[in-house]
Amino acid sequence: MPELVRRLLDEWQDGFPLVPEPWAEIADRLGTTGETLLAEVRRLHEAGTVSRVGPVFRPHTVGTSTLAAMAVPPERMEEVVALVNAHPEVNHNYEREHELNLWFVVTARDRQRLEEVLTSIWRESGIEVLDLPMLAHYHIDLGFRLK
Repeated sequence: MPELVRRLLDEWQDGFPLVPEPWAEIADRLGTTGETLLAEVRRLHEAGTVSRVGPVFRPHTVGTSTLAAMAVPPERMEEVVALVNAHPEVNHNYEREHELNLWFVVTARDRQRLEEVLTSIWRESGIEVLDLPMLAHYHIDLGFRLK
């Protein structure tokens, strides 16, 4: 991974600038141009390296969310991940070494929409989706440093 891309991914995970031209500000910090940076962001998105750039809100302040898990046969993992990722309400997922080997977070405007998304994923995949709503909030920095 090129050094500029590593630095870009590290830079935007925390403190994304809330200004009219955030990419230009990040580019200045990284010693490049906004155009170069946007070209890299587009390339990362098209390659599937980055699936989403957007805010993460404190749970239950805007809409609702849940952690979900599925027991996906290994030979179907790519197919099921594609089905899950096709839902804009899914903001990230992880493959784990466990019977429940696909975990993902769903965020929706309300509980009804959240349940519609979970049901849709279950129907599309034919695999039960376990809904694990948050009982207590613990803040953990989920940034993944690449340096």
